[in-house]
Amino acid sequence: MGVYTLFKNLSKKIGFTDTEIKVLLFLAICFLAGFVIKIVKDASSPEYKVFDYSKQDSLFSFYTKNAEKNLEIEKQKKEKNPVDYKQEVLDFNPQNFKKKEVTAPLVEKSININKADKETLIRLPGIGEKTAQNIIDLRSKTGGFKTLDELMNVKGIGTAKFNKIKKFLYIESSF
Repeated sequence: MGVYTLFKNLSKKIGFTDTEIKVLLFLAICFLAGFVIKIVKDASSPEYKVFDYSKQDSLFSFYTKNAEKNLEIEKQKKEKNPVDYKQEVLDFNPQNFKKKEVTAPLVEKSININKADKETLIRLPGIGEKTAQNIIDLRSKTGGFKTLDELMNVKGIGTAKFNKIKKFLYIESSF
């Protein structure tokens, strides 16, 4: 306990309490322990490994140069053959933007039900391809319509649809 008494005598001269002496003694021991650990660690430090990255650097350089060349070639192609972006968008669009033939609007009593073809019948409001074909089939089966009311016998034509289309139809003698 010689060190402790030494610190105790020193603390009386400086004016430290017992607790302050103990804290100073603890700090001194920690400082010495850290210093010893650092010296031991530095003495046994491993050697640093040296890595040779020249191979990876040369590959990076090679591919970078080729990428720059490829970009330059693509740029030259675009300059020689510019792209019409609007046309490109239209090429991928499934809609057909070409103008469709505009047919004249239907007029009252404009379609002879006994002679009309499928395309003409499709122009009628509410009549699709299937119903138009059903009209033609019934017409062929019966030898032609004698009255417009016979259209009610066609599958797909009810009272509401018949009332919409009857004003556009007329009957002329069968085919």
